[in-house]
Amino acid sequence: MGQKINPLGFRLGTTQSHHSLWFAQPKSYSGGLQEDEKIRDCIKNYVQKNMRISPDYEGIARIEIQKRIDLIQVIIYMGSKSSLMEGPTRGIEELQINVQKGFHSANQRLNIDITEVANPYGQPNLLAEYIARQLKKRVSFRKAMKKAIEFAEQADTKGIQVQIAGRIDGKEIARVEWIREGRVPLQTIRAKMDYCSYTVRTIYGVLGIKIWIFVDEE
Repeated sequence: MGQKINPLGFRLGTTQSHHSLWFAQPKSYSGGLQEDEKIRDCIKNYVQKNMRISPDYEGIARIEIQKRIDLIQVIIYMGSKSSLMEGPTRGIEELQINVQKGFHSANQRLNIDITEVANPYGQPNLLAEYIARQLKKRVSFRKAMKKAIEFAEQADTKGIQVQIAGRIDGKEIARVEWIREGRVPLQTIRAKMDYCSYTVRTIYGVLGIKIWIFVDEE
């Protein structure tokens, strides 16, 4: 029987940290989780609809949320923020207003900051978005996977595994294709792994993209 676990949750507290930092009573804990999900979905939808796809745009690497009594601090880690920042704080203000409409809290104010990551293609989410854009353009899935691996190797990663599942190339039967380069120690807790699961809608159906990146070993 196959046993699977999320690589990030498996290493939580050792090499991985939480992406949401806040405290809540047991009765209101589920509401806090749903609020975090709404904030993340609202930000991703806004970025996809309003940002221009330019050579310096690589998407969102991750979103961290920190909650206090009177403040919700959201930090967006992006591959490039130049296309979002059309003017001084204009893009952030529009995004902040748009997210604020998603939830109603009179006691908490929202503050959004954008941080540019140093190695964009060392982030699995950005690589998954790149592969998704290539698949929508009907580029060969093997070519897109190999190109993503080349980008990861330029970011000095020790290993990467890319997997695509679904009706690849419009075949009638769904299958799984994957490529691995370097070491990807999934069962070693002290290994610092990064992982993402991404879905993309194509004319043939929904494809699932999974990427594992071996960053370092402590």
